[in-house]
Amino acid sequence: MNQSEIANNKERIVLRIAVAALFFMAGLCFSSWASRIATVQQKLGLSDAALGAVLFSLPVGLFLSLPFSGWVITKIGSKKLLVAALLTYGCALVSLGYAQNTYQLICCLLIYGFASNSVNISVNTQAVATEKLYDKPIMASFHGMWSLAGFTGAGIGTFMIAQRIDPSHHFIIILGILIVGVLIASSYLHDDKGEVKSSEPSLPIIERLRLVIPLFALGAIAFCSMICEGAMFDWSVVYFKKVLIAPIELQGYGFSAFMFTMASGRFIADGFAHRFGLKRTLQISGILTTTGLLIAVIFPHFYTAIIGFLLVGAGVSSVVPMVYSAAGKSKTMSPGVALAAVSTIGFIGFLVGPPLIGFIAGLATLRVSLIFIAFMGFSVIVGATRAKL
Repeated sequence: MNQSEIANNKERIVLRIAVAALFFMAGLCFSSWASRIATVQQKLGLSDAALGAVLFSLPVGLFLSLPFSGWVITKIGSKKLLVAALLTYGCALVSLGYAQNTYQLICCLLIYGFASNSVNISVNTQAVATEKLYDKPIMASFHGMWSLAGFTGAGIGTFMIAQRIDPSHHFIIILGILIVGVLIASSYLHDDKGEVKSSEPSLPIIERLRLVIPLFALGAIAFCSMICEGAMFDWSVVYFKKVLIAPIELQGYGFSAFMFTMASGRFIADGFAHRFGLKRTLQISGILTTTGLLIAVIFPHFYTAIIGFLLVGAGVSSVVPMVYSAAGKSKTMSPGVALAAVSTIGFIGFLVGPPLIGFIAGLATLRVSLIFIAFMGFSVIVGATRAKL
């Protein structure tokens, strides 16, 4: 290996580490909020139905960000957008901890959802650019870092809950960690300003829609799986608190169990899919998700719920990275555009799921809500079976 090859190899390794670090920062920011939702709900005196309505602010913020993120990323590239969006994400997290009433919480969640989608699109664009430098798929490992951060954030949240530390103080600490991580990693990111702009052809809206249609099946699978994932993030702690009546120091254990298998599963997803194929991987993922949720609902006890949430984490772990990887290989659209389309559809499910659970819980019970989520897991099986993968 000559000096040039060594330098190129070192450069791509550094880029991969930098992108992985920012996936970790994004996951830590989201899981920190997820781990304290029950605390904020109690602080503001919100019912399950009211909480579901408030959480609907997240997908609204996402929808508002769609035209903005698409326009900005073609102007300044994913690198600058990622840095700005992550810092905004962290500041919005802190604002959630300081919300004193429902209206303030809704406004803060709008900004939080707006920033989260901008982070999602820009960080996955960086991941696609990095994956092109390797001879093997590495997308799942990036999402594994996001999940590992989720597990870390859940652990920190569980500690903060047990110590009765106010969410505002908790979130300030997370913001500090995020700022340091962004400042260190941002200088090593791939600057794709010119590339992103040149890869976006000027096409009529009807033609763009025609190109997106072949990706709809992938987006639908991601949508169903991420409804399950989003529900676990926002309602697992509430489930352990209100349905299982777990002691305060144990209320975060279900979320931690879910994040543990979700994180570990993503680090082996690439190898598993290479051996058994994409279709079989997605089918098994749906089976695990459905089974785990049904166990948690049918046997509402602490240990059985832990087992169920472990299975759900394993089930959802490989779906999103595998779907994103398949989208990046699209023959009808550029990888970045295809990924943005599929990730947007999936992320809508991630944010719509939690408020939907709240509405169903308000009409029936939280256990009934999880049955609906189990149906979404079953839909992953059906979608993977019928799709041409």
